[in-house]
Amino acid sequence: MTTTESAGPVDPADRTDHQRARAALLADPALAGRARRTALARLTDDWLAALFERAGPPPGTALVAVGGYGRGELSPRSDLDLLLLHEGGPVAELADRIWYPVWDSGVALDHSVRRPAEAREVAAADLKAQLGLLDARHLAGDAELTGRLRSEVLADWRARAPERLPELRELGQARAERHGELSFLLEPDLKEARGGLRDLVELDAVAASWLADAPREGLDAARQKLADVRDALHLVTGRATERLSLQDQDQVAARLGVLDADTLLREVYQAARTVRYAGEVTWRTVDRLLAARRSRGRRPFFFPFNGGGRGAPVRGPVREPLAEGVVEQDGEAVLAQGARPATDPVLPLRAAAAAAQNGLVLSHATARRLAAEAGPLPVPWPTEAREQLVTLLGAGRACLPVWEALEVEGLITRLLPDWERVRCRPQRNAVHTWTVDRHLVETAVRAAALTRRVARPDLLLVAGLLHDMGKGWPGDHSVAGEVIVRDMAARMGFDQDDTESLALLVRHHLTLIETATRRDPDDPATVELVAKAVGTAGHLELLHALTEADALATGPAAWSGWRASLVAGLVRRAAELLEGAPGQAGPPASTASVEEERLAVEAARTGEPALLLRAETERDAPAGEPMGVELALAIPDRPGLLGTVAGVLALNRLTVRSLTLRELDPIGAGPVLLLSWRVAAEFGELPEGTRLRADLRRALDGSLDTGRKLAERDAAAPRRRGIAPPPPVVTVAPGGASASATVLEVRAHDAPGLLHRIGRALDTAGVRVRTAHVSTLGADAVDAFYLTDPTGRPLDRDTAGKLAAELQAALR
Repeated sequence: MTTTESAGPVDPADRTDHQRARAALLADPALAGRARRTALARLTDDWLAALFERAGPPPGTALVAVGGYGRGELSPRSDLDLLLLHEGGPVAELADRIWYPVWDSGVALDHSVRRPAEAREVAAADLKAQLGLLDARHLAGDAELTGRLRSEVLADWRARAPERLPELRELGQARAERHGELSFLLEPDLKEARGGLRDLVELDAVAASWLADAPREGLDAARQKLADVRDALHLVTGRATERLSLQDQDQVAARLGVLDADTLLREVYQAARTVRYAGEVTWRTVDRLLAARRSRGRRPFFFPFNGGGRGAPVRGPVREPLAEGVVEQDGEAVLAQGARPATDPVLPLRAAAAAAQNGLVLSHATARRLAAEAGPLPVPWPTEAREQLVTLLGAGRACLPVWEALEVEGLITRLLPDWERVRCRPQRNAVHTWTVDRHLVETAVRAAALTRRVARPDLLLVAGLLHDMGKGWPGDHSVAGEVIVRDMAARMGFDQDDTESLALLVRHHLTLIETATRRDPDDPATVELVAKAVGTAGHLELLHALTEADALATGPAAWSGWRASLVAGLVRRAAELLEGAPGQAGPPASTASVEEERLAVEAARTGEPALLLRAETERDAPAGEPMGVELALAIPDRPGLLGTVAGVLALNRLTVRSLTLRELDPIGAGPVLLLSWRVAAEFGELPEGTRLRADLRRALDGSLDTGRKLAERDAAAPRRRGIAPPPPVVTVAPGGASASATVLEVRAHDAPGLLHRIGRALDTAGVRVRTAHVSTLGADAVDAFYLTDPTGRPLDRDTAGKLAAELQAALR
């Protein structure tokens, strides 16, 4: 008689004893969280080991825990993943003597019986099976057999990592498409949704490959939070469910000692974001390393020798400058070697804006360093900080991964303390797709595509980011938000007028959609109500764009062609009512300073250009801002002047923040153009004044071809993926904008040499630029050019329309 045949039947009392012990463990109030999961796994280990030994196992057999059970923790309703490992011979009866008691106990069982070679073959063909074997843990029997299998499986996994890891990533992406983002779902699947427990298994598998490891900061706490909520869900429902349904959330929160269901969801969302971000960082590392391996396989790779020679081709990583203190390396934005976050409080926003505008992510190490070393921004913020925030938001969808890196490291709440109240806050409304904070960022992303429709894209983007801040407070969120945003706008350094504009946009961000859909939009009283609320045509166009961005960021049910047409009709009628209202006549005329008038007189008398160049000193520059240059140029009017001077500034890597161009006749000897510039150094290093003066003179006398030089530099620059900003828009302002000139309005994405191209195009068209007002707001240029024909008359309608179309095509 064989050993298996001589073994007696399993005593039902053993099963009953285990069930009683298990029930007592789960009811013990002193046990919770990881301690309870570990204790339950150990209790189950002992029971299964006893079943295995009583079944009379032959030599060369082992009972192995795999998958979730193999990791040594069991949730109350988790199933058991078991492998009966053997070296050959009859084991069917042995398996039955183990499996049947488990089934009789009511515990779900996932089981298999295999030889080591069979287990490896299955793992090679089935990725999920291989993942389960990576967590193999010995329970009973031949420990050496289990150990050999585990070593072989790990060796197989590491050897095939370059081909299996991409497969693992595709598996996770497909799962995320089916189950969604845990961080935003009202009824999330704690295991399968993106950012859930299954993602943690994938990260462990990547670490086991020895190719990359996930950032560990906060990851274990996130793992424990998700597992604790899952445990409470099992105990509350009495079922092996992973979906945190609405009807169970209050009970789960009470079981965990959490204030309420909203607080529970916020904690779950925060944990999921940590997991998701760790996954994104890890997979970027995997992609980079696998790409490097493939690259080395295509060409010879020489190791450097102490004596040089053959090792010369090996170079360090290529680092291309993006902004002051920020460079690109391996497809990520990182800090330059000379960057000093402790003394440059704007650096986090500058690095984020540079990354997003170039379609890059902010490297994990850089985000960590900025969080650890960057000093606080002064209050109110310096101008550069505000401009960099607007530039970041203006990058559209490229802003999202960069924002997430800042948010995970706590930099967003450091910059905007009020953000904490909306962070991870759920919205219990089926129309909303996102949490409050993500909805705000999504609204700014949507608004970035609408910036060509407004004269103040910076206000539109910031209003999009802040419009629902009141949801972190009790009461009407529009009313509460108006108060909060006034304080936030002042903190961010907006002046009084802009602060009031932002407050108005937040207070009335629902006015257009609610009025258009709930009132008669054709009723004059309705139109008058809207016009009175917004006050000016500028506010109306901002509110129109904000309404659309808000609705698009809410979800597919919040915006439709019908709603869009109702809102557009209401806006059109309100605009007609506001036409000619005070404050609509365009930018106010600026007066020349005494120094600028002196320059104009000098230029008129000599017939030569007169320059005034003043670099801001550290005392002049606002706190935290890089030093800039104020440049005044007076010159007798001549064709091509605007494009030529703008080209010189671009060649010297000076970005134009503002320009005012005026025509004067100081001594009655003919018109003199006065150009007053405010520029900033692209990488923080200002050109020498003598060099800038020399380049200006050479460009004006024709010995420096700025267009050719800029084209050569652009051709030599590295090609980056970048972003796809909204296309430029060039329009002719209504006839009432100016009585003596045609006003051409240009709204475009700012880029090196943009003003040079505009100037050249206007010169080619043979028009005179009598006055110009140029502003760069974040990454958007908003310019107005007052044009006449060579005789000094406004352009006729057809000529102006053709010029606008040609300039728009040239800028594309």
